[in-house]
Amino acid sequence: MSHITILGIESSCDDTSAAVIRDGYLLSNVVSSQKIHEAYGGVVPELASRAHEQNIIPVVDQALKKAGISKKELSSVAFTRGPGLMGSLLVGTSFAKGFARSLNIPLVDVNHLQGHILAHFIQVEGEDHQFPKFPYLCLLVSGGNSQIVLVRSYNDMEIIGQTIDDAAGEAFDKCAKVMGLPYPGGPVVDKLAKLGNPQAFKFSKPHIPKYDYSFSGLKTSFLYRLRDEVALNPNFIEQNKESLCASLQATVVDVLMDKLRKASKALGIKEVALSGGVSANTGLRTAFADHAKRYEWTIHIPKFAYTTDNAAMITMTGYFKYQDGLFASMDVAPYSRVTL
Repeated sequence: MSHITILGIESSCDDTSAAVIRDGYLLSNVVSSQKIHEAYGGVVPELASRAHEQNIIPVVDQALKKAGISKKELSSVAFTRGPGLMGSLLVGTSFAKGFARSLNIPLVDVNHLQGHILAHFIQVEGEDHQFPKFPYLCLLVSGGNSQIVLVRSYNDMEIIGQTIDDAAGEAFDKCAKVMGLPYPGGPVVDKLAKLGNPQAFKFSKPHIPKYDYSFSGLKTSFLYRLRDEVALNPNFIEQNKESLCASLQATVVDVLMDKLRKASKALGIKEVALSGGVSANTGLRTAFADHAKRYEWTIHIPKFAYTTDNAAMITMTGYFKYQDGLFASMDVAPYSRVTL
């Protein structure tokens, strides 16, 4: 029996990553993160695409070596088509096309968001796996997205709620910036929140119909609160940093879980998964565990390695698509904005 061996490439933002999956099992997942953006307090698209150009060949080489396979054994090349930064996506897309063509193997294009949602199906030989059962609800939270997705199968997903303005990760980053914390702010807020009192401050919660989210009001109320307090006490932020982070995190988690709870109840689905960069957040993971106990949910939380942008999730999605013969043509173009 011949093996299905997929090389996957992820280059949607500022991480260059390559992974190899053989017959559904992950053999390697290499990620090269770009440190250059820290100095700017955010990702600079032009610098990101240049760094991808430098990183992509060594990263792919590393992934093949770690997997212990030669490029001649590959069945297909999967790549992130979008959404993401256009310059970054072009590097990954162009490399994938050239590589697939040189080996005369098919190309598979992958939606980055679909990849995050299917990260729960990544399996490693010798490790325990409990896959979500279809249909399941997935809370996808990252710097650019906050949405509740109804997942009926690997290729049938419906967004039933999403942010109408900022994403949760964006709210964390922007509030962290106002407090003078380093970029990216999310992980720093999470670390400091563990030392603070989540009840110390109250921030406004949006009232949006159905299952949609909004975080711009929360961000504004956070900003105004800091402005008013700093006017009275210039050292306010420094003295209350931990509790500000704890209260901010508690509010964001509360908003996210409230809508997810409503969706679960209305649809009668108790199989619930968490995906995306913000799924590394301790407060959110704790809330998931708490809801599992309280509402008898079966929860699925990804390993930390699969929360941020990585090629393993792209390769996993590519593996599913390859089996169904869903290949991309050589003139396929990346897209910077798209939904599922």
